[in-house]
Amino acid sequence: MVNLHNHLPRWARRTVIGIVGGIVLVVGIILVPYPGPGWATVFVGLAILSQEFEWAHRVLQYAKQKFKDWEHWVAQQHIAVRIVLFIATGLVVVVTIWLLNGYGLINHWLHLNLDWLNSPFITK
Repeated sequence: MVNLHNHLPRWARRTVIGIVGGIVLVVGIILVPYPGPGWATVFVGLAILSQEFEWAHRVLQYAKQKFKDWEHWVAQQHIAVRIVLFIATGLVVVVTIWLLNGYGLINHWLHLNLDWLNSPFITK
């Protein structure tokens, strides 16, 4: 198998890695508050970028340590604090789906006629 990475000029390799890594990083940041692979996607984006950018390597090491610190802190908290964090995460998901009109689409598809399900950003 040919490794195209080594056959590209340096400027082209940096450009491709910058674009791909940047896109993966932005998607990961968007996904962070949601259940699923948000932080893993952030780390993958930074790992891609760190192939060509030293600053990304430093940020990746820093972010991994802070994530471990956060996990340790949460594990040490009283169950009530963990429940509040869980509820807050759920609220972020629910509000984001509402603002992006996810519930409005269901409202429309199922002919529920519940206007409050529509995003305030959607005009009729």
